[in-house]
This record gives sequence, structure tokens and C-alpha cells, in this order.
Amino acid sequence: MLSRFAPEPKLPAGQPERTAVLLCNLGTPDEATPAAVRRYLAQFLADDRVVELPKLAWWPILHGIILRIRPKASAAKYATVWNQGGATGSPLLYFTQRQATLLQGWMGEAGSNVLVSYAMRYGNPSMASQLNALKAQGATRILIVPLYPQYSGTTTASVCDAVYDWAKTQRHIPELRFVQRYHDHPGYIEALAQTVEKHWRENGRAQKLFLSFHGVPERTYTLGDPYRDECYATGRLLAQRLGLSEEQYILTFQSRFGKAKWLQPYTEPTLIDMAKNGLESVDIMCPGFTSDCIETLEEINQEAREAFVHAGGKDYRFIPCLNDHNAWIGALRDITQQHLQGWPTQP
Repeated sequence: MLSRFAPEPKLPAGQPERTAVLLCNLGTPDEATPAAVRRYLAQFLADDRVVELPKLAWWPILHGIILRIRPKASAAKYATVWNQGGATGSPLLYFTQRQATLLQGWMGEAGSNVLVSYAMRYGNPSMASQLNALKAQGATRILIVPLYPQYSGTTTASVCDAVYDWAKTQRHIPELRFVQRYHDHPGYIEALAQTVEKHWRENGRAQKLFLSFHGVPERTYTLGDPYRDECYATGRLLAQRLGLSEEQYILTFQSRFGKAKWLQPYTEPTLIDMAKNGLESVDIMCPGFTSDCIETLEEINQEAREAFVHAGGKDYRFIPCLNDHNAWIGALRDITQQHLQGWPTQP
């Protein structure tokens, strides 16, 4: 009987075992084309963590309708953000690469001799390919760092699934650790605050600060997912750090998909309603995204902007994500070092 495990070469004699860090982001199409978007969506929307419906009901909808219609429209949206926000190609891929490179440097300056790489849960570079590459470089201990500050079964748990699926194919599994959340980490909150303060120094301060988080179906919250509560914890801590009263900011949820009820209040309808009721200026940011992407650059900085202005708003100001901000890389270093405790990281 053939084994499902492939033969694995042993490390050369004298080669030291290594500790590694793998940053994991959601993913992006390889190109802003319908074919590339279709491949990406087929993987993303087939994940049981993302769409919690029986395959018998969901797959005819996915393959018979969504993957036939949505890729062309989505590709046009991706094209509007490709090479935007200081990025080359996909902003999410570009800034995730930057974060890994900068984290490697900051870890080295702090005296930690660790390998740092990055992967995408959907699309390329895949989780499996990057885990294989780290093993080939001698990594026997790997810390998985999902780039989702707030834990959700739809995101963080899915990263865990991908790692476990890879581990099932390995004869010699590295020691594994996971960072589950850092929604209330002081360094993360400070990095968010510094992006807001920089924006205020350069552009002045609007009447209200919108904190727009990615939405999930409300059903996930009632079933025990902590995501909603962690978003509100982040919002509260950020407001405290900025010295904002409850009237000066609002927390909303974006990216609703389908007809089910999602976490509320919804971002764009709230912007429209407030504009119609006299709100003239807003600052808006997306604290749950560590890198700018289609959800921030197109949905928030383009579609939501147009909706707000059309409803009577006058001044709509988008605050970029953490991206490669120094304070964020410093926070990422601190979070990583905390979770590496007990593992050898010295040369």
C-alpha cells in the first residue's frame, strides 16, 4: 500500500534547526482579469469557513451563477486599485511582502535570527508552498501569524485549517504555534492612533471618525464567534487613545454579501443617512485590515465616497491602512516576539 506521505530529505549534518514566522493574509487574484478573479473566488467561496451552507445547496449557486457572473465585474473593480496606494500590482500582496521584509529586518535588529515569510490563504503564494519552503530552509519551529487583528472563524480559523491540512501531508511536522488575535494589543492600537493623528495633522479633523470593519453574517455572532466583540473592543481602545467621545466616532461594518442579515450598522447606508441628516465631513478608516486592498481602496475610498457625496456630504477623507507604517511593523515585531518565547531565536 502506497503512503500518502512523500519522502523528506534530512537536514545536512551540522545545519542548525531554525525558527520561522509565517505572516498569513487573506489573498488576492494574480491579475486584475476575469480569469484570475474566477480562480481566486472559486477557492475563496468554496471554503466552509467563509460560506456556512451545505455544499448541496451552495455549489450550484457558486458554480452555476456566481462564478459565471461575478468575475468580470470584480475584475473591473480590482483594475481600479491595481498599482494604487503606493503599491506595485496588488496592494494587498505588495504590502504583505513589505511587512514580511521589514519584520525580518526589525527582528534581526532586535537580535532574533528567525526566518520570516508570507503566504495567502487563497491564491498565491499558497500556504502549503510557503510552509514547504520554510521546511526546506531548515525550519523546525513555525509561528503562524494571521494578519487579522480580530479573531473570526471565517478568517483566523480558516488559516488554522490550511496549516492543519498541510500538516496531514507531512511525515515530519514542524512544531507549530498560532497567534489567534491582537485586537487589543497596545502596539496595534498605538499604530492605528498614529495613522489617524498623521492624517489629522495633514488634512485637519472631520466632524466624525468612521471605523469600518469587514462584516460577517450576524448568525456567526449568535453561534459564538467573538469577532463582533473584538471589533468593538478595538474601537473603544482606539477612541480612548485618541481622546474621542462617543459622539465623535462610529463603528460600522462593510462588505455585506448575499441576502442574509450581517453585523450592523452597515457602513455605506450609515454614511448616506448621516449625510442626508446634515453631516458634512467624515474621516474613515478600516482598522481590521492591516493592508490596503479592494475592500478599502475600492469599496470604501471609491464607492462609499461617491455615496456620501451624492447624499449631500461634502468632505470625505480616507485614512490608509497600517501597511508599512513604522509603528505597525514595531507592533508586529512585539506581537511576534511575545509568541516566540521559549523557542531558540539566537544565531
